[in-house]
Amino acid sequence: MSIPQREGSVLEVPLGISVSIPSIVEPLLDHPISTITHEMSIPRRVAPTVAPSHDVSSFNRTLFPSSFVFGLGSSAYQAEGAANVDGRGPCIWDTFTQQHPEKIWDRSTGDVGADFYHRYKEDIKLVKEIGLDSYRFSISWDVVNPLGVKFYNNLINEIHANGLFPFVTLFHWDFPQALEDEYGGFRSHKVVEDFRKYADFCFKSFGDRVKHWVTLNEPLSYSLNGYNGGSFAPGRCSKYVGNCSAGDSATEPYIVGHNLLLAHESAATLYKTKYQARQKGRIGITNPTHFFLPKSNTAADNKAASRALDFFFGWYAHPVTYGDYPESMRSSVGARLPAFTKAESEGLKNSIDFLGVNYYTTYYAEHAEPVTTNRTFYTDILATLSSIAESRNDSIPVDTARKDAIRIRYHNGHLRFLLQAIKDGVNVKGYYAWSFSDSFEWDAGYTVRFGLIYVDYKNNLKRYPKFSAFWLKKFLLG
Repeated sequence: MSIPQREGSVLEVPLGISVSIPSIVEPLLDHPISTITHEMSIPRRVAPTVAPSHDVSSFNRTLFPSSFVFGLGSSAYQAEGAANVDGRGPCIWDTFTQQHPEKIWDRSTGDVGADFYHRYKEDIKLVKEIGLDSYRFSISWDVVNPLGVKFYNNLINEIHANGLFPFVTLFHWDFPQALEDEYGGFRSHKVVEDFRKYADFCFKSFGDRVKHWVTLNEPLSYSLNGYNGGSFAPGRCSKYVGNCSAGDSATEPYIVGHNLLLAHESAATLYKTKYQARQKGRIGITNPTHFFLPKSNTAADNKAASRALDFFFGWYAHPVTYGDYPESMRSSVGARLPAFTKAESEGLKNSIDFLGVNYYTTYYAEHAEPVTTNRTFYTDILATLSSIAESRNDSIPVDTARKDAIRIRYHNGHLRFLLQAIKDGVNVKGYYAWSFSDSFEWDAGYTVRFGLIYVDYKNNLKRYPKFSAFWLKKFLLG
C-alpha cells in the first residue's frame, strides 16, 4: 500500500513505531528547514469557478525575512518527457509503466510529461514572471551523457539568466534500469558507490553554478511505495500484500531505506570534503511526512501517534540527526532493520546543512496489537489514515479549470502558519510549492493536477497560468 498522497481517498492501514515527537523535532531546529508543500487538502473535484482574491495588502512576502526563499519545483521523470531523446537510458519508471499499465490510474507513462526538456526556456520565463527566487528540479541519472549534460548546463544557465537560482535534487526515483537489472538497485549495497560516483560527476559538472543540493527526494516514498506495496517502481511486494511478481514487504523496504541513507551519506561526505570549500554550496536531504494525532486521549493511542511519526518522519530524519533509527523502530522491526557501523553513524550525523520537509496532511493514529505473520511496514504501527488533489477533467473549459480558488486558500493558509512558525523561532529558510506545472503524477498518471501552471494535454501541452499563479505573483511582487 502506498502512502496516500492524493486527494479523495480514505484508507485504513495498520502502522507501528515510537520515540517522542520533541526528540525528533528539537535537534532539527539547529538545521535550516526548507518546506516543500504538496496539496493534500484540495478536494477531488474541480475548484469553484470564482475569481481569485488578490487582496494581499496585509499579507505578502514583505512580512517574511528578506533572505526567505520562495520557489516552485518539478522532477525529471514527471516533467521532462523526452524519453528516447539524446541518449537517455531507460529508468525503472519507464519499465514499470510499460510492463504494468494497470498500476497507473489512466495507464499512462512519463514519456512526454510536460515536455519540460524542450520547453524549459518558456517555463523558466514563467517562473521569473511570477516573481519567484528559485527553481527546484532533479537530474536524471540516465541522462548523464554529453547531450544530457548539455541540457542540464543550459537549464542551469537559463535559470541564472532569469535572476533565479537552482535547487537541485540528485535522485527523484528514476533509478537506471541497467543498474536495477545488474544488482537489484537499492536492494544492494553496491548502489552506494555508484551513487557516490554519480554525485561526484554532478558536483564536478554543475557545482560551480549550483549552490543547493538535495541528495534524495523522499526516500521514504521510494522505499515504501516501491518495495512494501508495489504501487511505485520497481513494483516489488510480498504476495500477501499485492499483485507483485517478486519482493518481500517484511524486509526489502528496510534494506532499501538503509542503502538510501548510506548513499546519501556517501554523497554528502564527498561534497563536504572535496567540493564545499571551493564551491561554497550546501547539501541536505528532503524527507516527507504526515503528522499524527491520537485517535483518543488514551496512553496507548498517544504512543501510537508518536510511533507513527517515528516511522514516517524519524525513519530518515533520525539517522541524519542522531546517527541511528528511532528506538521504536529498532524495538518493533528488530533484526529486519539493518545496523549502521560506528563510522556510518558518525557520517550520517554530519551529513546535512539543511533539512527539506515535504509535508502532506494529518492523520489519526490508533493503537493496534503486533502481528507475527505477514509483516509489512504498516503492521509495525496502527493508524487510520484519510486524505484528499484536484482531479483532471478534460471536459471542463481551460478558463474554468484555471480558477483554482482552493489552491489559493491552501497556499495562503500554509504561508500564514509558516510565518507564525518563523516568529516562534523555527529556522525555516524557504517555501517551494509543488508543483510548477501539471505533469505525470506517478501512479495517478495525469488524472490529478498539482501545478500552478495548467498544461493543456489536448492542445500541444500549451501552458496557462492558473489563478493561483496570479495570486502568488501579487503576493510576491505586490
